[in-house]
Amino acid sequence: MLTVAVLISGAGSNLRALLEAASVPDYPARIVAVGADREAAGFAHAEEFGIPTFLVPFRQFGSREEWGRELGVQLAAWEPDLVVLSGMMRLLPADLVERWAPRIINTHPAYLPEFPGAHGVRDALAAGVTQTGASVIVVDHGVDSGPILAQERVPVLPGDDEASLHERIKPVERRLLIDVVRRIATGDIDLAATADAASN
Repeated sequence: MLTVAVLISGAGSNLRALLEAASVPDYPARIVAVGADREAAGFAHAEEFGIPTFLVPFRQFGSREEWGRELGVQLAAWEPDLVVLSGMMRLLPADLVERWAPRIINTHPAYLPEFPGAHGVRDALAAGVTQTGASVIVVDHGVDSGPILAQERVPVLPGDDEASLHERIKPVERRLLIDVVRRIATGDIDLAATADAASN
């Protein structure tokens, strides 16, 4: 059984979907802890499912590196096989990524490498494209630059604004995330091999 820690910053809609999937008996992964960098509404989902939570408030630390060290301590206490960034809106320090790589994955609301960064939906609209998408990637030292594990196109419809487009991308993100975690758990995705192939 693959053990998973999930890191959030906000409402945790992807977390909710993953918790629901993991509650099905034949799903091959279970969530052991949910952490956040600030008080997050998504903790309510964890509590509903009886999953322990931990808080490492970014603003209480003098630097990103200090915050990352404490986050690493909290993660290590749960010994997860996989760390999922689920709306965590803060870049992880390099040493934390190095410690867990390639066992950190993230979702992104664009068809990478198109429109990386914090405003992928807005940037797609500004570019006037007719389609964008959703991706699940391995986290590396760049911004949304790690190996792509899964992705799917989402059309941009006439009249779309940032909110409406994002609402149509989110269900695709959730479905891809649930499937990727399942495939990692069953061995269909080998994260180490994926990372090695990307570095060569």
